[in-house]
Amino acid sequence: MNLFFNRMIRAAKLDVSLYEEVEGDKDALAQALNVVVLSSLAAGLGGIVEGGPVILLIGTIASLAGWFIWAYLTYFIGTRLLPEPQTEADVGQLLRTIGFSSSPGIIRVFGIIPVLAKPVFLIASVWMLTAMIIAVRQALDYSNTLRAVGVCAIGWAIQVVVIMLIVSIIVGSGSSV
Repeated sequence: MNLFFNRMIRAAKLDVSLYEEVEGDKDALAQALNVVVLSSLAAGLGGIVEGGPVILLIGTIASLAGWFIWAYLTYFIGTRLLPEPQTEADVGQLLRTIGFSSSPGIIRVFGIIPVLAKPVFLIASVWMLTAMIIAVRQALDYSNTLRAVGVCAIGWAIQVVVIMLIVSIIVGSGSSV
């Protein structure tokens, strides 16, 4: 358990060596999943004041789905559309590194304090995005951070469209009942 929390802290500190470590540790996938779940629960708890209890379940499920979608998109974009000559990665490496890049999201639990909600969520989002760029750069063996930014931006845009489509389908099917 100590290794898990140590890794989360190092990920939040944007420790490049942590992302290299979990990239190569196939046993770290369960830990990465746990980071995403904890970060998602923190977001759900932080949003419970404005969204009610249902936001906890929906937020957790959406975050887990987003993690998988973004990891697969990042893998495809980073290895097929924007690879560098030394890029060599598999989906597991992206799941592990991107999972740990969710570590800063734990602070979203402080969103339960209404006056802190918006600033905490904004800070967490920027921090998590920064961590993800580092995670992607390391997992895809990029020498250029700008390429990792591009991969993350393209993946994020596609993920937003996919999530909006899913939400519109769910909301649309719910309104006809």
